[in-house]
Amino acid sequence: MATEHSSASGDLMLTNTLTARREPFRPRHGDGVRLFTCGPSVYNRPHIGNFRTYLFQDILQRYLEYRGHRVLRVLNFTDVEDKAVDEAKRRGLSLADLTRDNEEIFLREAWSLGIRLPEVIPRSSTSVEQAVELIRILLEKGHAYRYRGCVFFDPLTFPDFGKLFGLDLSKWPKKRIRFWRDTYLGKRWNLGDFILWHAAGHGESDAFVWNTALGRGRPAWNIQDPAMISQHLGYELDICCGGVDNLYRHHDYNIAVMEAISDRQLAPYWLHGEHLLVRGAKMAKSKGNIIYPGDMFRDGVSPQELRFYLLSVHYRSRMSLTERRLARARERLSRIWSFIRYLREGAADAAADAEAETADGFREMRLRAEQRLDDDLDVPGAVTVLERDLSELHRMLEHGSLSSGACSLALREMGELDKVLGFLGVAEKG
Repeated sequence: MATEHSSASGDLMLTNTLTARREPFRPRHGDGVRLFTCGPSVYNRPHIGNFRTYLFQDILQRYLEYRGHRVLRVLNFTDVEDKAVDEAKRRGLSLADLTRDNEEIFLREAWSLGIRLPEVIPRSSTSVEQAVELIRILLEKGHAYRYRGCVFFDPLTFPDFGKLFGLDLSKWPKKRIRFWRDTYLGKRWNLGDFILWHAAGHGESDAFVWNTALGRGRPAWNIQDPAMISQHLGYELDICCGGVDNLYRHHDYNIAVMEAISDRQLAPYWLHGEHLLVRGAKMAKSKGNIIYPGDMFRDGVSPQELRFYLLSVHYRSRMSLTERRLARARERLSRIWSFIRYLREGAADAAADAEAETADGFREMRLRAEQRLDDDLDVPGAVTVLERDLSELHRMLEHGSLSSGACSLALREMGELDKVLGFLGVAEKG
């Protein structure tokens, strides 16, 4: 249950990709927030770059709840797409057998990193009927059409197509072009019609298709998120977010599909997290630079240290993984833990005896960190504020000018902030 905290600045400011502006967050209906956060494509194991995105989404949910909002969140598993089907066929597996281990690894590593996940995580494979229903509506409204058994969406039937990315429609080809696959490599825009439904090929195994009102086949990736969103959150959300790669095609496809069906805005706020680079490049099998959380845990990096490191650069800025930067982050977190340990030792010396004005002073300390979090979830800025305040508290403690009661109050305020940050270890470190 969310516990409301008053903020010094009053407004949570978010950088909205849709408007390219920093804007105060206002839920559409009361204090409730409907939040969709893109989850993993589980044909493969999520790497630490993926987890950087999931961590920024975790901070977003935690801080919304911290501020008193009731958050209804969906995070999804994409378990039906071209890549998954191709990999399952290559390995002679069913889709479920291919994706099960990756799902379990994701859940285990997310738990280790302190990422809060929804109780129900929908899958593409469990939303097929909803996808078929959405396609039926799009066909009926003239936004989609059949071609050789498949179904395609015509973006030119949807006003403002590409509005999230800022796509220049003047370059749209005169001749109709269809794009048959779910995904395409690179930062490219496919100027043409995108696929919604893959018709089953001749003799294709029932392991990869469904028998539906559209015929035998499977939903394309471009309809799967809308199916899961509409099934579990409805057609009007408050915030959608994901990695910056989704700005190329995917999120604009979601907007076009959902808004063409409902004639209502899908979400007024869109947030996107930047890449984590390894040796100056995005992680890719072809580059041999993919790193998983489990790899780092085996190298002696604790889950809290990895959480801290991946949050140590603002989510909208690129960050690079290097041994030196990781070591520096671990040292910073170790100092923070040491300061907190000193406060715990100080709080244990005697009964609480802080005065009311001292309590107000510690609330101000928390408010200074909140002001940074109010500024587009500026976790690095909040950490800098905390480091400065904790260092001053340590100096006072060494000089005997900080009472045991004051130490207790400081720990209480740190504990409240750790409900958002999740790496201070106020309760654990002693």
